Amino acid sequence: MSRRFSSPIQRYDGSMRCPLCTTNDTRVVDSRQAEEGTATRRRRACPQCGHRFTTFERATAVIVIKRDGRRQAFDATKIRKGIEITLADRPVPQDAVDDLVTTVERAAFTSPGHIDADEIGQIVLEGLRDIDEVAYLRFASVYKEFQDASDFEREAASLEEEPVSSE
Repeated sequence: MSRRFSSPIQRYDGSMRCPLCTTNDTRVVDSRQAEEGTATRRRRACPQCGHRFTTFERATAVIVIKRDGRRQAFDATKIRKGIEITLADRPVPQDAVDDLVTTVERAAFTSPGHIDADEIGQIVLEGLRDIDEVAYLRFASVYKEFQDASDFEREAASLEEEPVSSE
């Protein structure tokens, strides 16, 4: 399944209720990054009563649903580590790894709060196919749970049948 992404950040209408008079229309006076860039601090003012207050906006955690049904928080460092292990001793530029991790992150953060591990695996598999065929086969052997050499042969044959698209 392919997706097109514009931004991992979802927009909203920006309305915030004043905690003092409950007016639904306040304005932002100042915005800054907070908590080492993981949150946005906004200083707001209510035009109705003049009350000033601060809000913090934080991204909600994305949950990964594993094949066995377990759930855990999405962790891009685990994705990167898995890709780097798969690419061990392969002549692949770091930019290609960064781009693939970013693609997985975008898929996770544009999902409705959760993403299946299988979907992450498919994205990584498609990305590795474009980056390096040997790494693709390494990853596929684990992801698709190869049992013997015939599984490798079948997957290698599929690489020959479906050439990598060039951009």
